Amino acid sequence: MSDRGRFIWYELITPDMAGAKRLYGDLVGWTAQDMPMPDGGGESYSVLSAGGDGVAGMMNLGEAMKAEGMPPNWTGYVCVDDCDAAAEKVKTLGGSVRRPPQDIPGIGRFAIVADPAGAVFAIMKPSPPPGARPPPDINAVGRTGWHELYGADPETGFDFYAGMFGWTKADAMPMGEMGIYQLFNNQDGQVGGMMRKPDNVPGPHWLFYFRVADIDAAAAKVKAGGGQVLMGPMAVPNGEWIVQGVDPQGATFAVVARKG
Repeated sequence: MSDRGRFIWYELITPDMAGAKRLYGDLVGWTAQDMPMPDGGGESYSVLSAGGDGVAGMMNLGEAMKAEGMPPNWTGYVCVDDCDAAAEKVKTLGGSVRRPPQDIPGIGRFAIVADPAGAVFAIMKPSPPPGARPPPDINAVGRTGWHELYGADPETGFDFYAGMFGWTKADAMPMGEMGIYQLFNNQDGQVGGMMRKPDNVPGPHWLFYFRVADIDAAAAKVKAGGGQVLMGPMAVPNGEWIVQGVDPQGATFAVVARKG
């Protein structure tokens, strides 16, 4: 099965890699392994692993990024068959290319893009393309269990992602004045939801939910690690519990678990 349309990587850009490793290591259980950046320059890249598998990465928010106005953030990478063609398609569908396609030697070709509402994400063609592999286990601790977009009204904003990746709509949950919460599927089934950005949310963005073993313990660890709990623990309709937070460096994230 092709990985096209799957989130295949998650990347934290932070001004304090050591502090972020401590928080997420304690909170999610990730282990970190540093490696030199492919372009040299003295910077390192940390691969974060769960159960022996690399699931995310971390890099330093350098001065050049700060000069561009980039805040600490988590970015999701969606797999495409052709990075250059996909970047052009982003533009034809009303989005924008923030960083044009470029190669990461031995890893793949990627671009940083934004949907028409301005929510940023990455597209990547891995190199070499992976062979057939099972879908990711979103219920395993340390994996990303949910993908949530705060952006355009899903009644119109969803068309961009359907056109880009072939995602399909699942159930639509009414939320009163906040509009609808549109669940969506990729080839693995239901993997996320979209909603109109609330007025109190600074800007359109993707929020990623990392799976933890215990939601109450996770909320306590966020606070103990110097982060801030924005919401939760809160029950959601599928019987799970979530916490949304901000890490000490300013990047937003969320965690999900069964109660207890």
